[in-house]
Amino acid sequence: MSVPEKRDFFVSYNSKDLQWAEWIAWELEEAGYSVFIQAWDFLPGGNFVLDMQQATSQSKRTIAVLSDNYLNAQFTHSEWAAAFAQDPTGRRGMLLPVRVGKCEPTGLLKSIVYIDLLGLDRAEARRQLLSRVGGMTRQRNKPGVPPDFPG
Repeated sequence: MSVPEKRDFFVSYNSKDLQWAEWIAWELEEAGYSVFIQAWDFLPGGNFVLDMQQATSQSKRTIAVLSDNYLNAQFTHSEWAAAFAQDPTGRRGMLLPVRVGKCEPTGLLKSIVYIDLLGLDRAEARRQLLSRVGGMTRQRNKPGVPPDFPG
């Protein structure tokens, strides 16, 4: 039996944020990334717990779709915690929170820098998402043009 190839991302979300999760997964796949998402990959007749184990262990990085729905749900904590446990310092960027709703992460999750899509239009949200996930290489987010002079 062969070991399945790792996917680039697992999208962790609360069911109330399904539209955001699917939009994020779609944009990532359109950009050439591979994604695990419950809505598309957990099929009828499958075992939810085993599917979740495969998604969390066979993904290089986890995207946590942040909202109050996510932060207040019971089961999402173990999903982001699995990525956090593999990269507690954040040096490898294995846990990428993406804020889609007004919320304030607390505890350990508060220290993780998130990608903020709150209030952006579709084009800017896509640009932010794709530029901030930055592939598997961790790169600075320096703009391509000089900033305006503040004085």
